[in-house]
Amino acid sequence: MNGYLDIFFRSVIFILILFLITKVVGKKQISQLTFFEYVAGITIGSIAGEAVTGLEKSWLQGAFCILIFGFVTFLTDYFSLKSKKFRDIVEGSGTVIIKEGKLLEDNLKKEKYTIDNLLTLLRQKDVFNVADVEFAVLEPQGKLSVLLKKENRPLTPKDLKMKMPNEKEPYTIIMDGKIMDDALRWSGKSRGWLYTELEKMNATLDNVFLGQVDSYGELTLDLYDDKIKVPQPQQRPLLLASLKKTQADLEIFALSTECEKSKAMYQKNATLLQETIAKLEPYLSK
Repeated sequence: MNGYLDIFFRSVIFILILFLITKVVGKKQISQLTFFEYVAGITIGSIAGEAVTGLEKSWLQGAFCILIFGFVTFLTDYFSLKSKKFRDIVEGSGTVIIKEGKLLEDNLKKEKYTIDNLLTLLRQKDVFNVADVEFAVLEPQGKLSVLLKKENRPLTPKDLKMKMPNEKEPYTIIMDGKIMDDALRWSGKSRGWLYTELEKMNATLDNVFLGQVDSYGELTLDLYDDKIKVPQPQQRPLLLASLKKTQADLEIFALSTECEKSKAMYQKNATLLQETIAKLEPYLSK
């Protein structure tokens, strides 16, 4: 029993030692291992494991040591969920590295990051100029979260006040040349519809590697034979073109007629159809 108590205390002590070493080394040890740090980490872990277990004594004691490590990990996760302070100690917290386009050198040194390390992380976020960054935080896992200045952020449909359709997950209805009947049913389609669409695209079922139904109920295919070009679905663009032609025809009728009553009717309907097109265009355009 004394041997098991000895392993218990050694396990707890070495867990604390390894934890403190990791905290001292910093977040870089987690996110960006150099060759030397990789070798050092393996060596430290091996030394700690040998020092704790002393496997030459008994395999039962080795198993007991593994259970201790697992139990301590479980307790750490449990208390992390219960306490914010404990979670900050164990997992760490984010460190502000850039604020209002300016580097916070003291925080950078505190995390043991060089300018080269930081620039590498920024480039991974497609950011090449520090001055373009409004706010950057080095997360506990060693990843960099970046908020660009407003004038440097990509435009979104919301910025342009454009209404966009809601996207739904696509249904995979063909896989490896076989029809997935459950997915086909969930998509609201039938086998008859599927065969008709395949015929329109000049595709055979056994040549389809992957087939999906998108948010608009249209079929997209990926064929085994990449040399064959699959035509893209045209229902929505054709419907949009038809609506625009109808609206243009109404305006022409309004201009060509001499009857004021008919002119007013054509113009009114042309205006209504134009408003409808404006609402539907985000859904119908590719």
